[in-house]
Formats: sequence, C-alpha cells, structure tokens
Amino acid sequence: MAFLSPNAGSTLRTNSRRLLVGFQRAVNYLQGLGLRTVADILPKGLYARALIIIIAPIVVLEGVVAFVFMERHWQAVTSRLSEATARDIAAVIQVYEDYPRDDGNSGIIALARDKLNLQMSVLQHEDLPPARPKPFFDLLDRELSRQISKQINRPYWIDTVGQSHLVEIRVKHDDAILRFVARRTQTYASNSEIFLAWMVGSSVILLTVAIMFLRNQIKPILRLAQAADAFGKGRPEPPDFRPRGAREVRQAAQAFLEMRERITTHVDQRTTMLAGVSHDLRTVLTRFKLQLALLDDTPEAVSLRADVDEMQHMLEDYLAFARGHGGEEATPTGLKTLLKGILEDASVLGVDIRLKMRRRRKDIVLPLKRHAIKRAIWNLVSNAARFSDTVIIRAATERRWLRIEVDDDGPGIPLEERDNVFEPFYRLDVARNQDKGNTGLGLAIARDIARNHGGDITLGESSMGGLRAIISIPL
Repeated sequence: MAFLSPNAGSTLRTNSRRLLVGFQRAVNYLQGLGLRTVADILPKGLYARALIIIIAPIVVLEGVVAFVFMERHWQAVTSRLSEATARDIAAVIQVYEDYPRDDGNSGIIALARDKLNLQMSVLQHEDLPPARPKPFFDLLDRELSRQISKQINRPYWIDTVGQSHLVEIRVKHDDAILRFVARRTQTYASNSEIFLAWMVGSSVILLTVAIMFLRNQIKPILRLAQAADAFGKGRPEPPDFRPRGAREVRQAAQAFLEMRERITTHVDQRTTMLAGVSHDLRTVLTRFKLQLALLDDTPEAVSLRADVDEMQHMLEDYLAFARGHGGEEATPTGLKTLLKGILEDASVLGVDIRLKMRRRRKDIVLPLKRHAIKRAIWNLVSNAARFSDTVIIRAATERRWLRIEVDDDGPGIPLEERDNVFEPFYRLDVARNQDKGNTGLGLAIARDIARNHGGDITLGESSMGGLRAIISIPL
C-alpha cells in the first residue's frame, strides 16, 4: 500500500488552484477575442432545445457503444491479421536461411509473391533506416511490431504510414536486408465506413422520429402563445384555438381561457358601470350649463361656466383613464389616414404642427384600436402644443415595429422626471404645471393604450431642443 507524504495534500491544493487560475485566464482570453459562450451558441427556441435534449444523449451513447464495440472488433481482427502476416514473413525468412539460393533468390521471391501475396526483395550492403515517430493512430503499428518481435527474433523496421495502401517491413539478416511489402488490408481491418454509416443512419432515423413527435407537441404551445399575445394586444385570438396537446399544455390552455373570460367579464362590468356613471354625471353637468345659460353674463356666471367646463374636461380624463381600452376591438387601420385626421383636429391648438412620413406606395395598415390609439397620439400632441410653438409628428417602420415620434421645441422634461410623469395625477412643479386644466393623466392614458397594443412610450431629447415622445407598437 502506498502512503502520501505530509506535503502531498498541500501540493495537490496548490496545483488545483493553479489549474483553476489558468482555466480562468484562458476563458477571459477567449472572451476578449469575442468568442461566444455556449449559452450564446445554443438555440433559444423550445423546439430546437427539445431536439437537442432528446437527440444528443442518444447519439453520444450510441457513438460510445458503437465505438467501443468496433474498436474491440478492429483490434482483435487487426491482431489476427498482423499475426498471420508476421508468420508468413517468418516462414519466408526460414526458407531463405535453409534452402540454397543459387538462382539469386528468384524462387523465394516468387514463392512469397505467388503463395503469400508478399512483394519481397533482398537489399545487399544496406542497413535499416532510422526509426520514425509513431503515428497518432498506432493500432496497426503497435500490433504489427508486437507480432514481428514475437515471430522473428531479428532487428526490423516497419513503415505503416508512408503509403496509405501498403505496409513496408524490413528485417536485418546476417548478409542482407530482407524487404517485404504487403497490402494494408492484409494486416489491418478498418470498418470506418460501417461505423460512419451506422452513426449517420441511426441519427437520421432518430432525428426524423423526434421531429415528427415534437412538432405535434410544440404546436399547441405555439398556439397558446399566439392566443395570449393576441389577447394582450387586444386583437382577436385565432379562431381554431382550443386546448390540445399534452395534459400539462391542456391545463395551461384551459387556465388561459378561464383567465381571459374573467378579465373580459371584469372589463365589461367596469365599462358598463363607467358608462352609467358618466351618463349620470354628464346629465348633472348639462343641467348646470342650462341653468348658467339663463343667467346674465356677470363675472360670477362667467367664472362658474369656466369651472363647469373644466369639471367636464377633468371628468372626461378620469373616465378615460378608468375605462382604459374598454371593449374596443382592434381593426385594420391605415396609419396615414389616422395621422392626417389627428393633424386636422390639432389645427385648433394654435401652434405650428407638421406631419412627416416616408413616401410609400401603400399606406401602413395594421390592427389597432382606432379610437384608443388616436387618443394616445392626441394626448402627446396636445401636451407638446401646450408648452411649445412647433410640433412635428413622424411615423416610420423599423424592423418589426411602428414608431410614432412627437417632437416639440418646448422646455422639455428633466431626465430624472421622465419616469415619474407617466404616473397618474403626477404633474411637474415647473412650467408644465401652470396649466390648471391639466389633470396629470394624459401621459398615463397614452402609455396604458400603447401597452395594451403590446408596445410602450418612451421619452427622449428632441432634435429641436425640446421633448421627444416615441410610441412603439409591434407590427
């Protein structure tokens, strides 16, 4: 039994730390070269990942088993063939030593050629060549050397890589060098073609079966994702959507349908309630206006009329924020027509408002909740017109997104306040708070509408020195 020295543990720990440090340096070096990690290379989709999870272990296991089996088979057959070749050479050498060679060895050479399929030549006044380095795959070299050493007790030299289809063997005799050349198939059994065919064929079969089964399993998940995405954007779901697939996928689809039904019912109830509340409040405000219309134009009456108008404006904002996108359905909407309508309505704001769009042969048409998205854009335009002299509306498509930009030349919004202004009832303490009619809900309503369409609103710096509001909606 071997015992470790007292310093062996510390030496092992030191070597381990050095190995880890070296590995970390190598990883940092590769990352510095810009090489992607394994996580970046692997596919992101469930379908491809499932295929890898199923196929990779099977192929690896199959390859290992086949390689081990083939390797043992090749080694056994190569050993038998090398032994037979070494015996044939040993027999020829024995004949060379025991029988007369008056004919210049022609009889022995013919015997080796005709009976043993060996090309033989006798090299006079020569020596063995220098030894060559062992080949990387040295199964033939190792087995043939072992058999020659076992069968022929003389110095020898072999070359298994010089010519791919031949093997050269030289044996040093007392008065000459005996050179033998045999076909490679006489000494080595290679079934690489069978191995590759087995691997490729089985992999193709496994991959085909896995694709056939996985496609049917992944399709219900994709349909569920499409239905959830359409519901989140306010668009109608696929007409043929229903729970299908594996039990867990069916449970998820059924849970989604129940959730959608609860949300739809809640939205309908809230919309109905708000409709009733808005009707009652508008009735009261209408009576106020009628009563004020009967009064003379005194300063008190004028002030009351302004208060009633402001109250009605605030009521509309509160109801719009509480209603959200309501029960409006998304319909195909032409973007140019929508923006031109907003531009015509904005003429009453009294500022310079322009519309800039890229020239296109056809209008951009996409499913939108027309009234909701119009209100969102109007809120941005009216908010910009309230604090600036020039407003520019731009619209363009970028990859799979629609971008609508509203630029102004006003005072802008500080960077630290740009997230806060989207909070309901939040108003800045600077110039934008001087407007008493501002309820602080315009940007909150606009962002809520954009997010109900699957997009968002961000704020940035305008090229005119003011604020830039960007609505991003997926196409």
